Amino acid sequence: MVPPDPSRREFIGLGAALGLGAALDPLTHRLEAQAPVPAQAPALLATPPLERVRVGVVGVGGMGMVHLENLLLIEGVEVRAIGDIVEWKVARAQDKVVAYQQPRPGGYSRGPRDFERMCDEQELDLVLTATPWEWHVPICLAAMRTGKHAATEVPAAMTVDHCWQLVEAAERYQRHCVMLENCCYDRREMLALHLVRRGLLGELLHAECGYLHDLRDLKFSKEGEGLWRRDWSMRHNGNLYPTHGLGPVAQCMNINRGNRFDYLVSMSSNSRGLQLYAAEHFPEGDARRGETFKLGDINVSLIRTIQGQTIYLVHDTNLPRPYSRINLLQGTRGLMQGWPDRIHVEGRSPAHQWEPLDPYYQEFEHPLWRSERVRQASGGHGGMDFLELWRLIACLRQGVPTDMNVYDAAAWSAMVDLSERSVANRSRAVDLPDFTRGRWKTTPPLGIIEG
Repeated sequence: MVPPDPSRREFIGLGAALGLGAALDPLTHRLEAQAPVPAQAPALLATPPLERVRVGVVGVGGMGMVHLENLLLIEGVEVRAIGDIVEWKVARAQDKVVAYQQPRPGGYSRGPRDFERMCDEQELDLVLTATPWEWHVPICLAAMRTGKHAATEVPAAMTVDHCWQLVEAAERYQRHCVMLENCCYDRREMLALHLVRRGLLGELLHAECGYLHDLRDLKFSKEGEGLWRRDWSMRHNGNLYPTHGLGPVAQCMNINRGNRFDYLVSMSSNSRGLQLYAAEHFPEGDARRGETFKLGDINVSLIRTIQGQTIYLVHDTNLPRPYSRINLLQGTRGLMQGWPDRIHVEGRSPAHQWEPLDPYYQEFEHPLWRSERVRQASGGHGGMDFLELWRLIACLRQGVPTDMNVYDAAAWSAMVDLSERSVANRSRAVDLPDFTRGRWKTTPPLGIIEG
């Protein structure tokens, strides 16, 4: 392996892994035996174009099935393999593929590590995972080790060390490792990026973002994400789900592309919401009434970039509230915010008043959202899930760099571990690693992609 960046050694030494070693060790050992990382891996990786993209999907529960259905709508995609620990879910997904006039894909349901057999024996170009968080890294590593590109649901990794493993594997094998951050493709967030690129908000100075979503019912469910997500709330105290809010803001601030995160401080409130919910919703004798939770109901992190911008990032999933990602961008000439959607641009808006976004959509709609196919897409979250996969497949087929890359996946996901470290250390500042090893200085910003 390439000698670790000093920042990596420092971060590995600062804190223990978040209990995922048993899942990762076998693949980590395999990585050690492979060829060395190229001396200067490109920051924006482009691989040979693919006439068709042969895909394997690991994890076909709720979100996995959404991804599968969207993949089947995209030209040039062949779904060749399906993996899940639940056999009937594999069969359901196989039937779905056949219903779209494709050959029945191979099925892999012999246990939690059967994705390794899939990667070893299937000729695939891309492996997509929509599994519980702790399996994202092992599946991505197995895919890249066997010469396949990897795409994962969010967060890509839950520790800084595991973020480094993804970066080093992507560089070693020269394969894409993309986090499927769908919110970067939402209509409002793409409008914001377009406005920033056009200069309407002036120089960006501050952003506010987060994931504010009442998940109490989901966390206590006896199926789906409730089978594993509640456990993270029992064992960890930080921001467990940072990327939905942070990803779009990071793109607007050119993180890893002329700018980077510098340091953060984080603090959490008391934990009350899940205990209160259990006491009010479950009968005496239900084991869930006696569970205790480490996760503070509200976690707030403040991030500063190398260029001096500030970011307020919040995680709030244990209390009653309407959904929000905030999505506020403040510049020297104006600001834009979501939930509710509104904007103020100096010289265009009435003085000291908000405007609705509708006129700005008409004038500054992102080109990708002008497509009727995107507007009419019904497969998950109003079009953005379809758009993120359509863009990924298009980049693979054209042989061009992907919109988001492994450095983005690592930098955005690292906030899980780093926020927890800061909270545990009385909110002391924590430096953020440079996963690009300095290449952020010369990597161009993400442009406005035409439809």
